[in-house]
Amino acid sequence: MKSIASRIAMAAVAISLILTCCAHRGQSIVVAQQHTPVAVTRMYTGADGLSHFEQVNVKFSPVAGGPPTNEQSESVKVSSSYIVRVAPGVVEGWHNADARRYVIPISGRGEVEVSAGQKFSVEPGRIYIAEDLTGKGHTFRVVGGDDWVALFVDFTP
Repeated sequence: MKSIASRIAMAAVAISLILTCCAHRGQSIVVAQQHTPVAVTRMYTGADGLSHFEQVNVKFSPVAGGPPTNEQSESVKVSSSYIVRVAPGVVEGWHNADARRYVIPISGRGEVEVSAGQKFSVEPGRIYIAEDLTGKGHTFRVVGGDDWVALFVDFTP
């Protein structure tokens, strides 16, 4: 009798561990699917020839061979990358981006103005895509008393 009871108890413990492990794995997958979206501000030339901006969420896919909590965006071929520093108070008049690029601020604050007086801040912790290669363009100014420093990553044409 004692051995049957201990076998049942061992089986119950084993089943409990298996169910706990499966439940935890299921939660990991759910957690990976419930990440807060990563928004990118995209500046582009509209059909009206003016620069506009929009918020775009980065699309992620699972990393091949990685755990379900790891994701990555689509790969983008790049031609160059460099760091830009702009002094406080600098104002750049209307101009276009000279290449499609990611702009990733490191420090300081900037402000971009596009058509119809719309403005957005360009600051650390955000990612921007500059694609307004034609048309009227945009203005840029450094806000505050610190240099604005950013990593520019140009896309391959």
